Amino acid sequence: MTHVAVRVGAGVVLTCALSGAALAQLPPTDAAQTPVVLPSGLGDAVDRDVARVREATEKFKSTEAAEAAGYKRVTDCVEHQPHGAMGYHFQNNALLDTTLDVDHPEVLVYERRPDGAFKLNGVEFLVPIPAWTASEPPRIMGQALKRADKLGIWYLHVWTWEPSPSGLFADWNPRVKCGQASAMRH
Repeated sequence: MTHVAVRVGAGVVLTCALSGAALAQLPPTDAAQTPVVLPSGLGDAVDRDVARVREATEKFKSTEAAEAAGYKRVTDCVEHQPHGAMGYHFQNNALLDTTLDVDHPEVLVYERRPDGAFKLNGVEFLVPIPAWTASEPPRIMGQALKRADKLGIWYLHVWTWEPSPSGLFADWNPRVKCGQASAMRH
């Protein structure tokens, strides 16, 4: 081996050793704890909208901040086992109209953690059925809202903070749990 080859080889070994040492100093990551909402796999337009919703709702990670902004708790924890749960809905009635805006979701959806604190998991977009006069359902983020006649609304869930194995726009998230005492069957 030539003198140059030995130096290059030693440089590569040193670089790998230093990189490994630097990585060893990073805190361990738990894949189950890391929200992997983006990329959604549904295209750039949806990913941009999810990023906007996340940016707009970052300030509502606490229910106190949500309530101060006009979001009031309107349900206990909503679940439908074995499919999962939605969680607690905090709704801003001032936003209930026919306008859908990713920066202003009508509902924030939370899960109560074992320590009693609430965790923001997602949002829900709503349009009152009587207000919607078009023949086609309302749409946001490239999705048609679902009609819930019993509730009198068009709705769409978006799991912006807690990924759902059932999909970004699924009604139920199997990762979200309700306590037995606070569960409201949906």
